[in-house]
Amino acid sequence: MELYSGSVNKLIDELAALPGIGEKSAGRLAFYLIGMPKGKVERLANTMIEAREKVRYCSRCFTLTDKELCPVCGSDKRDHSTIMVVENSRDLAAYEKTGKYSGVYHVLHGAISPMLGIGPGDIKLKELMERLQTEEVGEVIIATNSSLEGETTAMYISKLIKPTGIRVTRIASGVPVGGDLECIDEVTLLRALEGRTEL
Repeated sequence: MELYSGSVNKLIDELAALPGIGEKSAGRLAFYLIGMPKGKVERLANTMIEAREKVRYCSRCFTLTDKELCPVCGSDKRDHSTIMVVENSRDLAAYEKTGKYSGVYHVLHGAISPMLGIGPGDIKLKELMERLQTEEVGEVIIATNSSLEGETTAMYISKLIKPTGIRVTRIASGVPVGGDLECIDEVTLLRALEGRTEL
């Protein structure tokens, strides 16, 4: 039996389909949205539509941005000779929160996972190798997650880059095995970055 009208149920169902939102949270959010002034709801809806239409990948590092280059790639204050390779934009944001990393990034948008049918061609590895051929790079820091997929990806990238003579390092294991970078505190991330090792 449905407790609410069709529109309320539809809103709850749509919110519950978002990652990390369960049925109870979706219900709370739905009732909060319904209670908001109409102007605020319209602003929220328009912001979501605008973001969906305008946000794209940075042409250099492939993080999300609404410009050709993201703020990190477009900055002349960053060390463009050091590239940190991360799995997704949330991992990039986690390192930016430390305020201690001054290089640039490359976002893979995934990790190699034969079990899930994700191979090297399914993530932004080709684009990374193209960057290394066209840019002056002295070090590549591999900051993939400490999961089986993250470790597999790190080893694969290391084997690709080593013959080029570019220094390849891996973040230290201050990051727990199986841990996602986006969920780890800034101090742990900073220790992992500072304790990175040569691969």
